[in-house]
Amino acid sequence: MAGERDLSVLLRSLDCVCRPGEFVYVLADTVPNAEVHASIRESEGVSYVLERHDADRLGLSYDFVAGWISLTVHSALEAVGLTAAVSAAFTNQGISCNVIAGLFHDHVLVPIARVDEAIAVIAKLAKDS
Repeated sequence: MAGERDLSVLLRSLDCVCRPGEFVYVLADTVPNAEVHASIRESEGVSYVLERHDADRLGLSYDFVAGWISLTVHSALEAVGLTAAVSAAFTNQGISCNVIAGLFHDHVLVPIARVDEAIAVIAKLAKDS
């Protein structure tokens, strides 16, 4: 089934779930001996998203501890404006976010201390749409 492309439909159906745990971005020369939740290759190296306890166990450094929120609406990769709308809503509340797009859903990593607030922002965005 193809994902939704219509922004108004996406926003009206917007909901989220919080993945349990604390997540961090690490840079490593080889794939860490841990569950990798996401990775991205950049010119500076490969960044991995791991659970914080795994990074600590492996002695990998990080400087941002995040909560992982998945937007449960099935958005098409070609959809325009969903992540911008969510990001703008977070911006209005001073919440930083890092977006990871999957084939079915978008995921936002926000400061761990602001997860509950971020979930409330998403709920308000859906309600107001």
